[in-house]
Amino acid sequence: MLLYAGIDEAGYGPMLGPLCIGCSIFSLDEHDATNGAPDLWKRLDHAICRGRRDRGRRIAIDDSKKLKGSRQGGPHPLHHLERGVLAFLATTVNGPDWLDGLTDERALSELGVTVPVHPWYEGTTELPLGEDPALLRITTSRLERALAESGVTCRSLSCELIDADEFNEKVVRTGNKASLNFEAILRIINRLRKAYPTDEVHVVVDRQGGRTRYRSDLQQAWPDHAIQVLDEGPALCRYRLAPVHGPTWSVSFTQAGEHRHLPIALASMTAKFCRELLMIRMNRWFIEAQPGLQPTAGYVQDARRYLDDIAPVIESRSIERSKLVRNC
Repeated sequence: MLLYAGIDEAGYGPMLGPLCIGCSIFSLDEHDATNGAPDLWKRLDHAICRGRRDRGRRIAIDDSKKLKGSRQGGPHPLHHLERGVLAFLATTVNGPDWLDGLTDERALSELGVTVPVHPWYEGTTELPLGEDPALLRITTSRLERALAESGVTCRSLSCELIDADEFNEKVVRTGNKASLNFEAILRIINRLRKAYPTDEVHVVVDRQGGRTRYRSDLQQAWPDHAIQVLDEGPALCRYRLAPVHGPTWSVSFTQAGEHRHLPIALASMTAKFCRELLMIRMNRWFIEAQPGLQPTAGYVQDARRYLDDIAPVIESRSIERSKLVRNC
């Protein structure tokens, strides 16, 4: 059996809202490693697809940036993100019935998200936002059948959240936010290793900025492992990690990972969906405090407008800017 895990982030650049790092883990009953990484889009093509348009109403699994819609008519902007994340998440919990009476609080809890204790993240949101619950249950049942027939299991979806105050503290400590993001990835990989100590694990991660070498960082993280370089190039870096005891495992950092590996694409969607749920809470809280306020996605230019607009709320409620706003 092969464990095939993907990691990706959402919210690296904004001034407002959390940085989210998602992880999806699949197991495959059969896979010949000499043929490279498995193509889960192909294995599950009767239930999933790439892109937002599909006549068969299959589940779209792709780069989260491609799947988030606009607010100009049509379905809810988060329709495809939540449809994919909730359907796969339901297969790891109790199946379609888990979707009954669902709220963002329950979904975030199942994803392992610890919501920051700030007033602007209070409240709950009913889910799904952009899909009929009955249709989502049907979609989930279809996905469960496809997974079973293909010998594939979605073991888990999870997300680690780093909010503005923690983000600011860690950037001061590490010197840059790239190091902060990479540290989070190493933490997640280490949790995978501890959770599946007897399994062969193949972890795929989207390439980290301009980095083209990762061996020394991996060796520092796991000094008792022998680390073999399998490939180091501008598009792909692959490493085999062999502990003193237990099976070897591999880590790959790949360019355009969301297009090459379904676990990375689903991790990207999970991270983006979690971030969007937190931004819904933030916008709702500040709009209640200041009616007429236009919501924000948290990215730099619009975040500055938003911060100017909510300046009276920040002052009247004595909000520490370092808990709300990222320094870089």
